[in-house]
Amino acid sequence: MIYYDHLPLDEDILKALGELSINYVFQPIFLPDCKTVYAWEALMRPTDMTVTELIEEYEKKDKLHVLEVATFFGAMQAFFLRGYDQKVSINSFPSDCMKKEEADAFWDYFGDEIRGRMIIENLEFPYFSREHWDEKSRSVRAMDNLLSVDDFGSGINNLELVKIMSPHIIKLDRELISGIDHIEEKQKNVSNLVLEFHSRGILVVAEGVEEKEEFDYLVGLGVDLFQGYYLARPV
Repeated sequence: MIYYDHLPLDEDILKALGELSINYVFQPIFLPDCKTVYAWEALMRPTDMTVTELIEEYEKKDKLHVLEVATFFGAMQAFFLRGYDQKVSINSFPSDCMKKEEADAFWDYFGDEIRGRMIIENLEFPYFSREHWDEKSRSVRAMDNLLSVDDFGSGINNLELVKIMSPHIIKLDRELISGIDHIEEKQKNVSNLVLEFHSRGILVVAEGVEEKEEFDYLVGLGVDLFQGYYLARPV
């Protein structure tokens, strides 16, 4: 289990973090060769409830900021304990970001080890805050890290937000690619999205790839990166 009491944060946030009981698992994101890992996505796993239940509980309490801070500090601790040497992808609420003093403590604590190694995935809920996004973007880019849009095609993440966010990476939601090998409408839609995003210099990730036929078709479309149970489950 991840602990937070040793971190250089103020007493209020440390107390809130101390109430959490969570671990992290990691799911690889692969290059098209199915073998080379580009990054590991950190996935929160509470010990006494599901992650959905935890988020719903903290959203009702207006405490999503606690989970935002917990994810950054906790996922990075778990990542380095695993000894991975690729990039790490961390989920972030589009409605939130770390406070300046928390972000400064984060960079100070982990140092240059995280420069150029992080991907910040902007989730598809609950809502988008331009103010928080601009601050998050500034901080991430200053450390030569990458910004990603998670679950494009579901929740709030759409083309209009992509124009505002100017991310480095876009992850296509499972709903867009499930059965793409035999559903013509999805084939046309994803093909157009890949062309559009590539024209902007954005890498495209296919999420939730569960069948070989889906994977093979997506490779043919020129999708850059792949994640899903067909390739590997979280570990």
